[in-house]
Amino acid sequence: MTVQQDFFSLFSLPIAFSIDRRSLDEHYRALQRTVHPDRFANAGDQERRMAMQQAAQINEGYRVLKDPLARGRYLLELQGYDLNDEQKTHQDPEFLMQQMELREALEEVRSASDPMGNLQALIADFDEQNNALTESLASALGSGDMDKAYLYLQRMQFFRKLAQEAEELEADLEDY
Repeated sequence: MTVQQDFFSLFSLPIAFSIDRRSLDEHYRALQRTVHPDRFANAGDQERRMAMQQAAQINEGYRVLKDPLARGRYLLELQGYDLNDEQKTHQDPEFLMQQMELREALEEVRSASDPMGNLQALIADFDEQNNALTESLASALGSGDMDKAYLYLQRMQFFRKLAQEAEELEADLEDY
């Protein structure tokens, strides 16, 4: 294993959006065993430092590859796509309107006659939307349409944030 190896190669996976999660998990555990600190207890400082760097790379690679949003971003980066390009923001009025409506619906949960029921329905809707976007992202990446893939990533990011806000609201409602 070399430091700075791409994450797919590190875990012996093909460079693709769809991955075999079981294989990823198995390779992760095997790699972790090879760089476990106990194996380097009697090693020199440089060897321990290299093992720590490798462990950090393994952990980061696993974090990225197991998360569809992070994996999509990583695939775009591997293709040389600039994710920080300000000109790539998409002004889709329909999606902007959907964002406002979903935020309003989330804000209105507290005053609903069945707040938890309404919230669970919203969370299910967020999951459904995110799953559809994940499929669209896989398709766009598979066809090489990086601009469309970036658009889907932006939308997935919105739904992830919205789902986190819903989880926080759920915790507040349970405490109340």
